[in-house]
Amino acid sequence: MRSGAAVLTSRREILYVCLHLTRSRQRRHWRPEMELREFFNKEAVKLHLESETKDDVLKELIQLLGLDEKSEGILFKMLKRRENLGSTGIGRGIAIPHCRSLVVNRLRVAFGRKPEGVEFKAIDGQPVYHFFLVVAPPLEVSNQYLPVLGKIAQFAKEPDVPKRLMELKTPEEFLDLIAEKSR
Repeated sequence: MRSGAAVLTSRREILYVCLHLTRSRQRRHWRPEMELREFFNKEAVKLHLESETKDDVLKELIQLLGLDEKSEGILFKMLKRRENLGSTGIGRGIAIPHCRSLVVNRLRVAFGRKPEGVEFKAIDGQPVYHFFLVVAPPLEVSNQYLPVLGKIAQFAKEPDVPKRLMELKTPEEFLDLIAEKSR
């Protein structure tokens, strides 16, 4: 007979404890009320990107995060590495470049629009006009990276979103659109 402080001996017991701890952590950090709008601010929104190439678009998006020069260089290399694995252009004129990096200490997002479009090797082979940058630290206490990526992808799938993104005139209108679609 075992005491309360018994050593876990079987694989089944160890798996049970690991599963219980994982679920407890998920419940603690799970925020059903999380809205995409709370991750964006108007300083990280640029509706007239000046860049003409994929690399320059990535650099311009990174600048929206307000990092120091060294961090920008590191982040650019990380995003390039991610893009070399496969384009983050998801079609319908939208790309979601993303990665995890030590240059940020919390989840950071930015949005940029290039009305003329940029060749981005998107999945549909069409130019990309709208860019959502998502960067998170390798370890997050709140574990927001994947849920935010998912919410942006879900937002991008809305039938009217590409047209409405193209019609935006101010960063505030972008924030309003994100808030409207998050409801």
